[in-house]
Amino acid sequence: MDGAATAFPPQGQRAERDLLRFLTCGSVDDGKSTLIGRLLFETGQVPEDQLATLERDSRRFGTDGANLDYALLLDGLEAEREQGITIDVAYRYMSTPRRSFIVADTPGHEQYTRNMATGASTCDAAVVLADAVKGVTAQTARHSRIVALFGIRHVILAVNKIDLVADDPSAFERIRDAYAELVADLGFRSVTAIPVSARRGDNLTARSAATPWYDGPSLIEALEDLPVAETGVARSFRLSVQYVNRPHADFRGYAGTIASGEVRVGDALAVCPGGQTATLARILSGDREVSTACAGDAVTLVLAEAVDVARGDVLAPVDDRPAASDHLDVRLLWMGEQPFDPGRRYQVKLGARTLPARLTLADAMAALTPNELADGWLTLPSPAAVDPFRQDPTQGAFVLIDRASGFTVAAGVVTGVSAQAAPLHQS
Repeated sequence: MDGAATAFPPQGQRAERDLLRFLTCGSVDDGKSTLIGRLLFETGQVPEDQLATLERDSRRFGTDGANLDYALLLDGLEAEREQGITIDVAYRYMSTPRRSFIVADTPGHEQYTRNMATGASTCDAAVVLADAVKGVTAQTARHSRIVALFGIRHVILAVNKIDLVADDPSAFERIRDAYAELVADLGFRSVTAIPVSARRGDNLTARSAATPWYDGPSLIEALEDLPVAETGVARSFRLSVQYVNRPHADFRGYAGTIASGEVRVGDALAVCPGGQTATLARILSGDREVSTACAGDAVTLVLAEAVDVARGDVLAPVDDRPAASDHLDVRLLWMGEQPFDPGRRYQVKLGARTLPARLTLADAMAALTPNELADGWLTLPSPAAVDPFRQDPTQGAFVLIDRASGFTVAAGVVTGVSAQAAPLHQS
């Protein structure tokens, strides 16, 4: 690999820096695990004992002759190693002098698309791989739509195995242009295309002499330059009540993990969707009493006034409440083994609340089969407090459960609240 060497901090010497969560996705055999494994190696994240294990495993399971098979750093399940595929989502940590990363290596096989969606739901950015020989495939398109579904707005297109097309710039440009056309309507804010060879390590941490025609960033440079997603603290306060704590008649607290924002003793809060209001009297964090709490904190809130609060209700500022509606516009990924049946009964889990729901597809003639995406709406028996996913990813995501089998059959996001929304009752 050409270019100046980049110094990366060794294991155990990582300074505090901002954190980017990203996933790798794309068609099967596009080289996702090899790419991440090679990145881990190039950035000094593989300790000596693990490298020795990799050498031994490469002789047993490897697919690159006498060379190290970097995919084995990610494919941890025995079945994955035997079959040479990724089945589950593998998470790894890596860092550079500029940034820390949590990497989700997701499966490429169509039957494991639900696992890929799980990885996408927690990430800020995506590295979409495309094989330089095969180009953009149906699975590339499906994964890109799922990435967009879960609110990821920054994508790096890694055109992998550029060595297999003799480092031909026209092959790279053809795939780059085809992908740009494919995702033109998905709402991505940036798409950066990079020719790479995960096997050789080209353009991963420095530009390669094998592609002198490419003058863009290396993959790690592009990842370092991506904006970190807005933290939950920056959004308005939301807490979905998971448990009503009443150990005796003189105490009633509402326990949950703060999804977003900050809250202080003395704040005026609304109970949503009901609309009653009360003043926050106490915040309990474990066995301590605190005056403030923020996103990610597990707390118990005590209100000054006696109001009706139940599991699944959302506590929010009086002047910035979520909408209350029994009619939610949604976009979802169907994950059930059987096609969608409009006659079946479902439940939706939205935050800490589970409600009966009827799913109606926007295209009534469509046959929704496993791993397909669709738009539609959910009709609920009573209003639920909800923010659209783009406003609050924590509160705006849901899963759909088959009431008869208990299986999760879809995951999706709330895209909006219908005009049929029920008005909040003001106290």
